[in-house]
Amino acid sequence: MLARHSLFAASAFLAASSLTPASFAQERSAHEQQARDIYANVVAIRSARGQAKVPEVVDYLVGELKAAGFSDDDLVVTDYDSKGEPTQGLVVWYRAEGDPAEKPIVLLAHMDVVDALAEDWVRDPFTLTEEEGYFFGRGTADNKYGLTNLVQTFIRLKEEGFEPTRDLVMVLSGDEETDMVSTRAQATYVAETIDPAFILNSDAGGLTLGTNGEPLIYGVQGAEKTYATWEITVTNPGGHSSAPRKDNAIYELASALKAIEAYQFPVRYSDLTRASLDASGRRRLDKLGNAMRTFAEDPTNELAIEILRADPSTIGQIGTTCIATMLRAGHAENALPQSATATVNCRIFPGVTIEETEATLRDVVGNEEVQFNLISDFPDSPESGMREDVLAAVKAALAERGVDVPIIPHMSAGGTDGMHYRNLGYDTYGVSASASKPNDTYAHGLNERVPVDSFYGGLDHWYVMLKTLAGPDA
Repeated sequence: MLARHSLFAASAFLAASSLTPASFAQERSAHEQQARDIYANVVAIRSARGQAKVPEVVDYLVGELKAAGFSDDDLVVTDYDSKGEPTQGLVVWYRAEGDPAEKPIVLLAHMDVVDALAEDWVRDPFTLTEEEGYFFGRGTADNKYGLTNLVQTFIRLKEEGFEPTRDLVMVLSGDEETDMVSTRAQATYVAETIDPAFILNSDAGGLTLGTNGEPLIYGVQGAEKTYATWEITVTNPGGHSSAPRKDNAIYELASALKAIEAYQFPVRYSDLTRASLDASGRRRLDKLGNAMRTFAEDPTNELAIEILRADPSTIGQIGTTCIATMLRAGHAENALPQSATATVNCRIFPGVTIEETEATLRDVVGNEEVQFNLISDFPDSPESGMREDVLAAVKAALAERGVDVPIIPHMSAGGTDGMHYRNLGYDTYGVSASASKPNDTYAHGLNERVPVDSFYGGLDHWYVMLKTLAGPDA
């Protein structure tokens, strides 16, 4: 997953044993042990960029799914070239009988991970290690728990003889952490072949926990900011540094960057972001919390806007942000620079296009000699409207865990596979089984981990959701 900073930190995992029945710590059921075995096997495969091992994950999962009763016709394996590296995607159909009255539901997870070096870790990153109440290993949080949970749920339902009233289709991508070649192709396949009612993503959303592990809120990811990066370049004939000229590529670029720094994009909001800020603001009694609540009630309040813009955790919730992240210029210490280039990364508020954002940046810079080159390749990502049936299914899954907290839609600052489905017009919801208290999982970082009780405590999440959405009483 691209770096993401949800207001709810909702992409990590449950740390409070109070949310998991005590018996889990003593005796595991057959489906719990099976889930743990799947988890260990997928974590053991180094499915990172440069390793070309996603096909190993696919082969393993296909074997497990066939053993549970899925046929060759239910499994679609597709090869992709992800910028020179082979990868694969896997689509798994859990078919309803006859001619279903309702459209299918598509479920997302990704099989790849950010790489990890064994010499940097305390434990082997590609061995699932259970220690001190945690499962350690690369991908334990992002996204091999979500992957494991969806797969074990399909297997469990199939072995129990569950007959869905609508098709359930699990779509597993192979390069979400890098180029999303498989994701783009799968999204097109889904649109042309499946045309689902909506998409559910295991790689976003989830429970937010307090510092003591108590559940506070469940965030449903209903939007992602659009990711866009430009290289901004100024060129110049250059010359010898002993004979400086008035125009200088570095100075001109610096002026452009200072203009971007000073510019504030217009305040933007939606029902989703206002609800998110209001819910977060109610959890804190400080100045920032008051500003969150005030903005949610009155998005034109200038003092609230000023406070929210001043805090890194909230500035992205009220509009587009663009920030310089890299610089390169010149070729010799005694020569005038012939070019200077800055990298500017933007996180664009849903509803604003990449083209509109570039036009704004050009106007802000106000210099036609400054060249803009869009180097990212991600689509615009509109907001998804909330569905009552999805929210009801989440509520049922939480109730199974003994959790009764507000369910609030939210917007992520980063990106997941879901952006490509939203771009094609499909409402997509991050509704993972995960939960987090601050700084507990280290996703993408050293010694990534998930609490053991958390792993087992979330195994009924998708089971309950899918039976609620596609069972006989749906």
